[in-house]
Amino acid sequence: MRVVLQRVKHGRVSVKEGVLAEIGPGLVILVGIGPQDGEEQARFLAGKIAQLRIFEDQDGKMNRSLLDIGGGAIVVSQFTLYADTRKGRRPSFTDAAPPQIAQPLVERFASFLNEMGIPTQTGQFGAHMLVEIANDGPVTIILER
Repeated sequence: MRVVLQRVKHGRVSVKEGVLAEIGPGLVILVGIGPQDGEEQARFLAGKIAQLRIFEDQDGKMNRSLLDIGGGAIVVSQFTLYADTRKGRRPSFTDAAPPQIAQPLVERFASFLNEMGIPTQTGQFGAHMLVEIANDGPVTIILER
């Protein structure tokens, strides 16, 4: 499981039909699922992200977590995190889990964040989305489990 998280002032996910998710301060979390991933990885990464101290305290130091600031999260499925670009000019995505494995696990990951007290919204699995990110810092962190 691969995760790219971005600390944001605000974030929004839209499809043609309209806005799916919108948050103020918090995290936009791009999630890639591999074929061997399961609930263990999803639970571990959700816990890590909820408590990761990447938000500034009163002294400007990164000492506060998403839980500490009462921030929200948007989870967006991102199979392209498993792109293999070693050969040719077109990425291969054969290392990404098929939709029947990835979709329920992305949803479970989002539910773990909710259960931990993080208000969590999601994009639309398999849809063409517009992801708007006002990256704060910028702070972008890659996690893998």
